[in-house]
Amino acid sequence: MKNSLLVHVGLAILRILPSAFMLTHGFPKLQKLLSGNMEFPNPLGIGSAPSLFLCVVGEFVCPILLIIGFKTRWATIPAAITMAVAAFIVHGSDPFGRKELALLYLTIFVVIFLLGPGKYSIDRK
Repeated sequence: MKNSLLVHVGLAILRILPSAFMLTHGFPKLQKLLSGNMEFPNPLGIGSAPSLFLCVVGEFVCPILLIIGFKTRWATIPAAITMAVAAFIVHGSDPFGRKELALLYLTIFVVIFLLGPGKYSIDRK
């Protein structure tokens, strides 16, 4: 029983804290999107506005869903893809220290996808 409690608390911490930290990256992009300033890198060749929109989804909308634990596994997919693009495309030629944060977030989102949200979420699995 105690071990199960620790697992679910650990899953909640793993889900909530990194997602809250991710919001600090996504909120400025949300403000940029809402202000109509579409100047943004275009790493996938789909245009600056769609790239900014997808980044806001991956760095702001999905972390909110992860914090509350709603559609958790689905929410990790755009967040993980955003971090993979950041690590391997945007910072692909940069030294490891520059892409390290994106790789850490990517790892966390993949682990949450694999393990699920835990008991302390709206999904409750």
